Amino acid sequence: MDTGTSGSFTRDEMESRRLLAAQDLQTGLSQSHVARKFGVSRTTASRWNRSLSGRGMDALKKRRAPGRPSRLNADQLAALKELYQAGPRAAGFNSERWTTAKFAAAIFARFGIQYDPDHAGRIMHRLGLRERRKVLKITPDVIFTFANPAAEVPEKSQGVA
Repeated sequence: MDTGTSGSFTRDEMESRRLLAAQDLQTGLSQSHVARKFGVSRTTASRWNRSLSGRGMDALKKRRAPGRPSRLNADQLAALKELYQAGPRAAGFNSERWTTAKFAAAIFARFGIQYDPDHAGRIMHRLGLRERRKVLKITPDVIFTFANPAAEVPEKSQGVA
């Protein structure tokens, strides 16, 4: 595991990083050095040190994830992935495109478990079935273009320092 790289870590990787940092803290490395080495803030390194001093290494081990457990088990999630890949027509819908509402209805029809369409979208994302849509930033030149498509769009001026 590259300890200096930022990004998303699994729960196991985060635990490993905390435990490696704890070893460094116990050998006398400063909190600032630990923060730089592991790519975290000094506040985080300080929190790890405080936990280590108070409750030992067990305080830095991963704990059970908070939140409600999934109502779908692993086999049902695998079946959902297959259902998604078969397409909405195979699930009884009259179109070729999945929507979160259709996916929620398919989950209810197949397993009798009702989900809100928003949560069905999170399930789709968690299973790697779709990417989250990026929000497009609307800029004044885009608004200007739509407001009067025949008009010329003014050029952005480069700031001179």
